[in-house]
Amino acid sequence: MPLSRTATLEPFPEDAFADVLAANGEYARDHAASDLTGWAAKGLAVITCMDSRIDPLGVLGMQAGDAKILRNAGARVTEDVLRTLVLATYLLGVRRVLIMPHTDCKMASGEEADVHQAIKDGFGVDTRSMEFRTVTDQRSALITDVVRVRSFPLLPQDLVVAGAILDIRSGRLQPLDV
Repeated sequence: MPLSRTATLEPFPEDAFADVLAANGEYARDHAASDLTGWAAKGLAVITCMDSRIDPLGVLGMQAGDAKILRNAGARVTEDVLRTLVLATYLLGVRRVLIMPHTDCKMASGEEADVHQAIKDGFGVDTRSMEFRTVTDQRSALITDVVRVRSFPLLPQDLVVAGAILDIRSGRLQPLDV
């Protein structure tokens, strides 16, 4: 398998996505257009992990249209998250932010070097030019990320920012004083 692709136009890989397209057909069959807009109805943005065990809206008792959901490996506040929060606060109704990493997270289970080595050993790819933002102390990382959002100069001064760790087994949030 090649490590990079050229910028050529390729046909959609239907065989590789047959299950996805079939499921979408079922979804579209029963889908009813809604009156939802891009506005965050509850004024909330949630930064959480890409882990598919997490249903952010369900965890918070919300539904589609209530919140903006930003996901990445480890629920870290990156430059792209900050960029997205600027857009969400000024254009999409976000007035508060919850940073919500979770227990049993792969990004909180080892050192950065361990992840690079696992990819190198398993796939022969040297990823050391990237920062995965692994953490060994999830609480400290969450404090850093809350402070990062609170102090970002392009965000509104009255933006309310909090952090809580989701216990993946119980489904309960563990709010953190920051």
